Amino acid sequence: MTYNHPKIWVAIDCLVFGYDTNESNLKVLLFERKVEPFANEWSLIGDFVNEDENLSDGAARVLENFTGLTSVFLEQLYAYGNVERDPGGRVVSILYWSLIKLDKLNKEIAGNHGARWFDLDNLPSSVLDHSKMITLGIDKLRQNARNYPIGFELLNAEFTLPQLKSLYDAIYGKNIDDRNFRKKIVSTDLLIKTDKKDKSSSRKGAFLYIFNTKKYHQLRNEGFYLDLNV
Repeated sequence: MTYNHPKIWVAIDCLVFGYDTNESNLKVLLFERKVEPFANEWSLIGDFVNEDENLSDGAARVLENFTGLTSVFLEQLYAYGNVERDPGGRVVSILYWSLIKLDKLNKEIAGNHGARWFDLDNLPSSVLDHSKMITLGIDKLRQNARNYPIGFELLNAEFTLPQLKSLYDAIYGKNIDDRNFRKKIVSTDLLIKTDKKDKSSSRKGAFLYIFNTKKYHQLRNEGFYLDLNV
């Protein structure tokens, strides 16, 4: 049996957030389109889904093709299907989002595709409804930061509490109260304090922590509420 129905294309768009531990800021990966429509304009990384490809496999392929990364956090977020959203044809786009450390990106592969990082507070205009996708992704990231542990994908294996707080500051785009943050994050039992110190920023230094992996994955599944008054 064959279906007598107008053809609709299905696309994958990947919203990739990257965190720079040195600059303590959040970035978004965009690429400069090389073909019409919208040649030379900025877009989320993406591609059409192949006929023999599951959506999740298509998203993983897009991410690997543009970044060289495999087996990283990647989650379906939303579908965009307004009739006239794409002048090139009837296209439904499935939005996925991901979190990566900037130093994991294969810069040569990204450069070959014209992809580059932009600070979250200094994004260029983007094609179609991609700005709405980015806004939705930011809202989702901030919601996740309240209800699920964040940082395993973005920080070094050992990190200080100020470094963890800087990540949350970057996500929320504001300076969170330090005392409240330390109290709330320690109460989750997510962190294991080591006997080592990072003395790169002061002579006294700050103790290094690691994530309690078992607790981290438990809370990833069960969730919690981290009230940071933001």
